[in-house]
Parts: sequence; C-alpha cells; structure tokens
Amino acid sequence: MSSAAPRGATPEPPAGTPRLTVLSGPSGVGKSTVVAHLRTVHPEVWLSVSATTRRPRPGEVHGVQYFFVSDDEFDKLIANGELLEWAEFAGNRYGTPRGPVLKHLESGEPVLLEIDLQGARLVKQAMCSARLVFLAPPSWDELVRRLTGRGTEDPEVIERRLAVARTELAAEEEFDTTLVNTSVEDVSAELLALMRIA
Repeated sequence: MSSAAPRGATPEPPAGTPRLTVLSGPSGVGKSTVVAHLRTVHPEVWLSVSATTRRPRPGEVHGVQYFFVSDDEFDKLIANGELLEWAEFAGNRYGTPRGPVLKHLESGEPVLLEIDLQGARLVKQAMCSARLVFLAPPSWDELVRRLTGRGTEDPEVIERRLAVARTELAAEEEFDTTLVNTSVEDVSAELLALMRIA
C-alpha cells in the first residue's frame, strides 16, 4: 500500500459551519454498516464519495459507490491538489475529492467521510478542524469473530488479518473520540450527535 499526503493545507470552512467528521477503525468493526444505517435514518448527512481507478463491479454506479476515473484522470486530480488524501491498494488508487467536501461544509451540511486509518491521518493534516472518530469493537474476541467469519480462509490469511487489526486498534489514541460498536442503532445516534456539535 502506498499513500500520499495532500498538496498543502486546505482552507478551513468559515466559522460556524459544520466540521468534517471522519469515521475510521479496524477492518471488520462495522464502519460501512454503521454509515449505511445512519444515512438510511438521516439522509441529510452527506457521505463523501471516493474517486478510484478500479473498474466498476456489477451494479456499481458512477458517482454513487465511487467516481470511476482513468489513471490519467487520477494523476490530474493529484497534480491539481484536488484530493484531500489518496492511497493505493492492490494496484488501484482511491482518493477523497476535496471540492465536494468543502462545498457541502460551506452550505451547512454535515459531512461524513469513512476511510482507513492512513487516510484519516492525511485528512487531519489537510484539514486540522476535522473530527476523527474511531469506531472500536466491543471486545477483541468479537473483532476476531468478525474477521475470521465462517472459518473458510487459510490460517495464514486469518493471522495476517488479526495482526493488521492489532496495529489498527493501537491507533485509537490518535483520534478525537472513540465510539464502541455495541449496537448499530446506538452508535449511529452517537455519531450523528457528534456531527451536529459545532
């Protein structure tokens, strides 16, 4: 995996506008499930859509799951400073477009970004007022259960996933707030309350 810091700091939104909320946490903790529930109950929350060089999968729609762009287009986004952060996974690049985030913040809408830990760090560098929220599992045993799933993976793969999870959990202290995912409904409500605090 490679990643890149943004080109320069992003101008902060005017005083009184909502803060960007960044949700992150270890793999398997349930970030996507929490975000999906939150947006079902509160569609006014705007979720940033990442740009990617990955090809669309069946059923994926440009501008909904991702903005699907070519390598050349992604290069231009980087060169023009149009990404808050970007990273490469398995030969594909993913990044957070800067313009839409600022536009929605300035219009007074709560903005949510769900990304990995490295991306969260880079967003904080680019926009120091961003609130970083760490989603933690109820316990290590529960995270192990979620990561190992049905036990269909090789033990080596499971061990690698658990090792990564330990590293990810150790990053909790870098975040402004921790929410424990004991209930999707409860943690969604807590996240929404945080987003509405000026």
